[in-house]
Amino acid sequence: MRVDPNYVSNLVGSLDLAQSNQQQLTAELSSGVSVTSLSQNPVAAGQNVLLLNQIQQDDSFTQSTSLVTGQLQVADSSLGDVVSQLTQAISLATSANNGTLNSSDIKSVGNQISGILDEVQSLANTNYQGQYIFAGGQTSTTPFTTSSTTSPATTTYNGDQDINYLETPNGQKIQLNVPGDQIFSASGSNSVFGALNSLIADYSSGAVDTAQSVKDTTALSTAMNYVSQQRVTIDNSITQITSASDAVTSDQTQLTTAQTNLMQADVATVSTQLSLAETQQTALEDVIAQLDSSSNSLFSKLQ
Repeated sequence: MRVDPNYVSNLVGSLDLAQSNQQQLTAELSSGVSVTSLSQNPVAAGQNVLLLNQIQQDDSFTQSTSLVTGQLQVADSSLGDVVSQLTQAISLATSANNGTLNSSDIKSVGNQISGILDEVQSLANTNYQGQYIFAGGQTSTTPFTTSSTTSPATTTYNGDQDINYLETPNGQKIQLNVPGDQIFSASGSNSVFGALNSLIADYSSGAVDTAQSVKDTTALSTAMNYVSQQRVTIDNSITQITSASDAVTSDQTQLTTAQTNLMQADVATVSTQLSLAETQQTALEDVIAQLDSSSNSLFSKLQ
C-alpha cells in the first residue's frame, strides 16, 4: 500500500492541533476561565485589563471615602458641639446684661464663659487619626492658641487656608475640609474667639458696661450663625460623598458582572467541545495507527 507522505504529515499536524485544543479546553473547564492567554483571545484579554483597571480605581475610591467620611463626620459633630457651647454662652451673657445680677454673679458668668472658650478652643483643635481637621493644610500644627497677656485675651490661628478635595472616578471634586479661620474667624468680623474673649473681659471686674457687653453678645450670636453656615458645607460634602460612593458601588457591581461574563467559561459548551476534541483525537490516532501498521512503518519514518 502506497501512502502520500503529505497526507501523513497533515494527519500529524491535525493530531497535534487536536491535542492542543483538548489541553486548552481541559484548562478552561478546570479553571472556569475562558481566556487563559493573550494569544488565545487578544480582544477579550484587552477588555479584561480595562475592566480590572476600572474596578481597581473604584475600589481605591471606596477605601478613600471610608477615611474622609469619618473625618467629615467628626468635623460635623465638633461644630455641632461648638454651636451648643456658644448657645449657652449667649444665654449666660444675656442674663448678665439685664442688670439684675450682682457683681459676684457677673464675675461667675465671666468664669463660665471662660470655660466655654476653653471647650470651644478644644473643639476647634479636634484631631482625627493624628491630624488636626481645622488647620487647613497644616494638619500637624495645633490650629488655635490663646494668649492672656492682653485684655481682652487674643486667640491666634496657626493653620493655613488650604482646602483639600476628593476627586470621584467621574471627575467630580468634593471639598473635604474648611480651614479653621474660615469657621471661627480668629480675628475680624464673625470672630467666635474675638467675641468670647471680649465677653470674658466685659464681666471680669463684676461691673458691666451694658452697651459694650450687648454689642459683644450680638457679635457672638452673629459668629455662631456663621459657624452654622460653615457646617452646612461639611454636611453637603458628606452627602456628596455618600452619593458618589453609592454610585461607585453600583458601577463596581456592573463592572464585575461584565468582567465575569467576559472571562467565565461556558461549562456546557466547553464540555461538549472537549468531548468532540477527544473523539477527534481518538479517530486521528486510529487512522495513524492503521497507516503505521500497513505501510511498513512509513509513519514512524516520517516522525
